Amino acid sequence: MPARFKLMLVAGEPSGDAHSATLVRALREAAPHVEFEFFGATGPLMRAEGVDTTVNSDSLAIMGIMEVARVFPRFIRAFRTLKVAALKRKPDAVVLVDWPEFNLRLASSLHRQGIKVIYYISPQLWAWRPKRVNKIKRDVDLLLAILPFEVDWYQARGVEHIEFVGHPLTGEVKAHVSREEFCLQNSLDPTRPIISFLPGSRHKELVRILPPMLDAIELIAAKRSDVQFVLVVAPSRKPEEATQIVSHHRGAATFLSRVKMVHHKTRDAVAASDVAAVASGTATLEAALLGTPMVIVYKLSPLTYALGRPFVKLDTFGMANLVAGRRVVPELIQADFTPERVAAEAIPLLTDPAKASAMRAALREVREKLGEPGASRRAAEAVLTVAATRTKDEGRRTKNEGRRT
Repeated sequence: MPARFKLMLVAGEPSGDAHSATLVRALREAAPHVEFEFFGATGPLMRAEGVDTTVNSDSLAIMGIMEVARVFPRFIRAFRTLKVAALKRKPDAVVLVDWPEFNLRLASSLHRQGIKVIYYISPQLWAWRPKRVNKIKRDVDLLLAILPFEVDWYQARGVEHIEFVGHPLTGEVKAHVSREEFCLQNSLDPTRPIISFLPGSRHKELVRILPPMLDAIELIAAKRSDVQFVLVVAPSRKPEEATQIVSHHRGAATFLSRVKMVHHKTRDAVAASDVAAVASGTATLEAALLGTPMVIVYKLSPLTYALGRPFVKLDTFGMANLVAGRRVVPELIQADFTPERVAAEAIPLLTDPAKASAMRAALREVREKLGEPGASRRAAEAVLTVAATRTKDEGRRTKNEGRRT
């Protein structure tokens, strides 16, 4: 294996940033004798791992047709900057992480230039615009899947260069403290029930999802005075963003005294909770891996939902349900996401032990289906194999050109 590898990584969302940072660590551990040069589109976790920032992706983590349209020039600039950097720095491979609307276009552009393209966190084409599978066949040298059913789906459509590496969160999602310790740190009573609320990792998610959650807290508190509430602010958001939304809600002073807000303690909070209300996304899978009964919620802008829903080929959205192959967790999406429905789904999980136990058993099945721990290590080894192949090809071309000269 060469003594030096140059890799470009492109992630545009908080979950992709986290998976990329873990992959960088796994690459260094898998090949400690190799000198790595990493660059690309980075979030804070990638930058903390020493990935050189070609494009700062913090401001590109945007969802929704109208939201993206407003900042479209920003995406164009990022695309051009990354393309120029790839052509100039000539990486051994480009690792594209999730973010399909952007990364599939980048894959097409870079692959035409002879650059090896690896796609990590395979795009969820089984849910959204499946015809894009032709781009995967044409523009991606290796597809790394993290969900067990994806390999069959892609292979049935002619994609042979795919590997299932397992989910990178398997074996990694753990609480750092016990329920008792978490309660002690946050002035909570471990003998009383706890419901945590996770409104998402994007600002627009906070704006749309947190207010109905606050109303749900009111309803639950009126019916169950013993319940304690924890508002979990995602690491990618600032607590002040949530506080500002709470301050504009009726009875803000009461909320601020009743609800415990935590930051950078997502897994500890979820593990300590009896029930969680979680915005659809990676956090729902973390809750599943922690075994916490939950309610999945989500809300987009009305226009974005109306325009996008006809293209979505699924009847269920939550990752735990998709992996399970059936609806094991209730989902309240768009119009179904009301304070009344949240309360109606959450309270029985506190009051009906059989219901909560059945959900925990189903979540254990989800954990088993996600594969063995070590997904990031397996992904790193696959990346190194592709990058080494490119380096050998370059060496052969150089040797042949020398002979002709």
